[in-house]
Amino acid sequence: MGTYDKFSILYDQLMDDFDYNKWGKYINDIIANKGLNGKNILEMACGTGNLTKELLRTGYFVDGFDSSEEMLALAGNKLRKYKGLRLFNMDMRNFKMDKSYDVVLAICDSINYILDERDIEKTFANVYRHLKPGGIFIFDLNSEHKLRNILGNNIFLEDREHVFYTWENQLDEETGIVDFILTFFVTDDGLNYKRFDEVHQERAYRTEDIKELLLKAGFQNIEAYEAFSFESFSNESERINYVATKL
Repeated sequence: MGTYDKFSILYDQLMDDFDYNKWGKYINDIIANKGLNGKNILEMACGTGNLTKELLRTGYFVDGFDSSEEMLALAGNKLRKYKGLRLFNMDMRNFKMDKSYDVVLAICDSINYILDERDIEKTFANVYRHLKPGGIFIFDLNSEHKLRNILGNNIFLEDREHVFYTWENQLDEETGIVDFILTFFVTDDGLNYKRFDEVHQERAYRTEDIKELLLKAGFQNIEAYEAFSFESFSNESERINYVATKL
């Protein structure tokens, strides 16, 4: 699993072009299309709480968890004025909550961070146990195309006002695992920089394998879309959104 120890302090700054409002509306549309009236959501890998805030604003009651204490601390500060929220330090593979939910979410390719297919199977089974009958599991994946052909074995650079970073990727063709080797140079005054490094990993999964694992966990009515739409995904899709139902 990837970690966000020092990176957590930069996460919101580097994700400032990410439209969480759009994502919140998309999730709300999925829920409405499924005819769900329940308001209880479990958000796995909630990070610093950007989507969580959108869900709370919409009127949902949200339990969120993340494996990074640093990310949760930022989420707690950001969301302290909202009611209907609980935050926990847990892992997707073995979390245990004290209630069942109408919806379970895992966004921002968090499932790609699970590198062992057996752990995917555990996660899906655990999600299934925590859903009410009729509840839905919504999650997205970086597609195999994106990880193998766009991100894999490429180097990216970004220079911002207070941070410069390099993002070097190394793809294992056999396993489909991509190592993201991140090096950050952070400054407060524009003259003196502090460096830190982190390594993250994601694994590319085939859609047919994900659907098979969902079926094995007991899910039915499994749908896969081009992200932020209800259109079929293509071989060139970079992000695929999944919706699976517990009947």
